[in-house]
Amino acid sequence: MFAPLARLLAREQQAFLARNRRGWGNHLARIRDFLGAGLDRTDPERPVLMLGAGSGLEIPWSHAPRGTVGWDADPLSRARTLLRHGRWAPWIFGDITGAFEALRAAAERSARESWSGKRRRSEIARKRLAAILPSLPADPATLRAWIEQHRPGTILAANFLGQLAPLAQRVVERAFAPEVPWENDPEASDPLAEALEQWTERVVQELLKELDQSGSELWLVHDRAVLEATPDLELGPFVPEWKAQLRGLDRLEAWDPLCGVDVVTAMAGRSPLCQSRWLWPVGPGQIHLVEALAFGTKTF
Repeated sequence: MFAPLARLLAREQQAFLARNRRGWGNHLARIRDFLGAGLDRTDPERPVLMLGAGSGLEIPWSHAPRGTVGWDADPLSRARTLLRHGRWAPWIFGDITGAFEALRAAAERSARESWSGKRRRSEIARKRLAAILPSLPADPATLRAWIEQHRPGTILAANFLGQLAPLAQRVVERAFAPEVPWENDPEASDPLAEALEQWTERVVQELLKELDQSGSELWLVHDRAVLEATPDLELGPFVPEWKAQLRGLDRLEAWDPLCGVDVVTAMAGRSPLCQSRWLWPVGPGQIHLVEALAFGTKTF
């Protein structure tokens, strides 16, 4: 029997794979080229770790050395990779962040009285969870332990960093259902949404800290922003500040899935190997700005 979080992740992956992928060709080609370049550079004497391996849709497993380890919380990810690539890779199932089970438990405790199981009034439940979120752990201890034990030469992160914020929202929404936990008035403050954004920021920061301290060569691809689609939207040459790269916008309607964390800044102590961004038309009216960054090894 799958744990609640694993079931949620399996459904999220199934929904992602079921989307109309017409128009994804350029995105899939670019992300596969990027990850393939990272896999082609790997040291055959050192382990390779693929974070957010998922179903393998975006990963060119034919470039991966034997023994490359996949990591994904979706309990069906390894089987889907086998079906897609004929590759039964070594696999780690679990939450890379080490933070989501605590978030799920806190959301459920906030939504219902522990002694009766009755649902709390929505405004009380929202206040309780907003107050609890700053104290929740955001320590990727399992990832740290694996890195310390295996010392991978290369770590690749396959488009999962930008999925943490929407996944956190889904976890909270599921605990509060059928109530909607967010403030309806767009002009009013929403303490719970703000607290969850700060929680996600901590989770992303801690993950990047562990990756940086691994010393491994890093190949990181992720959603940098979710943009409102406009017909004239284009990208200029790469610059560290992603907003300065956008062209053809009279005004910027964007959501930051990394909650204010800048990966280029977080890896400032490393030499960049590759830096690029592209536009990914995910669906009608929605474009993702994808960021692909590679950094050389780091010595201490």
